[in-house]
Amino acid sequence: MSGPKTHSWITDLNVYPAGKSKAVGVAEIHKLSANESALGPSPLAVEAYTEAALSLHRYPDPIYFDLRSALAEKYDIEANQIMCGAGSDDLLKQVCRAYLSPGDEAIFVAHSFLIYPIAIKSVGAVGIEVEDTNYTTNIDNIIAAINDKTRLIFIANPNNPTGTVIMKDEIERLWKNIPEHVLLVLDSAYAEFVEDENYDAGIDLVRRSKNVLMTRTFSKLYGLAALRLGWGYACPDIAQTLDKVRDPFNIPSSAQAAGIAALKDKNFEDNVIRFTNEWRRWLANELTALGLKVIPSVTNFIMFKFENKNKTAVNANNFLVQNGYILRYYSGQGLGNFLRLTVGTADENKTVIKLIKQFLED
Repeated sequence: MSGPKTHSWITDLNVYPAGKSKAVGVAEIHKLSANESALGPSPLAVEAYTEAALSLHRYPDPIYFDLRSALAEKYDIEANQIMCGAGSDDLLKQVCRAYLSPGDEAIFVAHSFLIYPIAIKSVGAVGIEVEDTNYTTNIDNIIAAINDKTRLIFIANPNNPTGTVIMKDEIERLWKNIPEHVLLVLDSAYAEFVEDENYDAGIDLVRRSKNVLMTRTFSKLYGLAALRLGWGYACPDIAQTLDKVRDPFNIPSSAQAAGIAALKDKNFEDNVIRFTNEWRRWLANELTALGLKVIPSVTNFIMFKFENKNKTAVNANNFLVQNGYILRYYSGQGLGNFLRLTVGTADENKTVIKLIKQFLED
């Protein structure tokens, strides 16, 4: 007797491969594989979260009014055009449910966030991967891939896992060259770390468009990864559409409270940005000095390549894990000889460089 059968496109759907956090036989682990904040959450966020725990018997605010108001005030945007999800991943999946049908096409860039092809395929649509240039989004390749079946375009900017970024004039050029019915999704999870004034996370373009969605997260800068809190900003029609497909009460009260408090702690936010960018530059310089190829990054992580055939990324990864340091190793995506290193604490950063140097010299 056979059981229920799922859709054909679900049968071989991949599960998102999260960064590892444990190693067999290793007592003390330093997890630098998931782009988490080295400094953790704001004390104000922790206090707000703890207080919210006293009301666990109550359902959360279903329209997260206070959280949207706090975001609107901070970014000077319209509260009714803000939507929230269980992490920005949730919003990306909502977009696919709302705007893709089986057979539709959605474009994403090679060496970008692995959730895109998974979310696209989960609704029976077809993912179209276009080549990047030097691990950076190539706008011309995206434009060339657009056809009558195209409904969505995903761009991670800054990009994960490579850490590269494109400026607002390139995003503008893409937007001007796509049909009005195609939705451009700007995944700006690492926007706060970008220092270049020629970068825009997407707020300005959303204000001028009816086919752009910007997504953001509280997991990186604000150190609230465990609470799974993300948000997006789009025109009223898109915001209302996503509100129809999201789950009710999809943002727990504790996450709402912590998010609101985190947005108010400007000193903590500035400290995280300063710490992260300083140590990212330090790590990049140290890795380059060791003869490794470093992809220029503007995020809280760095991708680097082992180009010596006798010193491979897989062997380096095994060595580091045995010594208690877990980085992100990619066996696929054409990144098999790269490792991705998240900025850690000062001691973690210094130690991981010493370990990599030891591996290269042994």
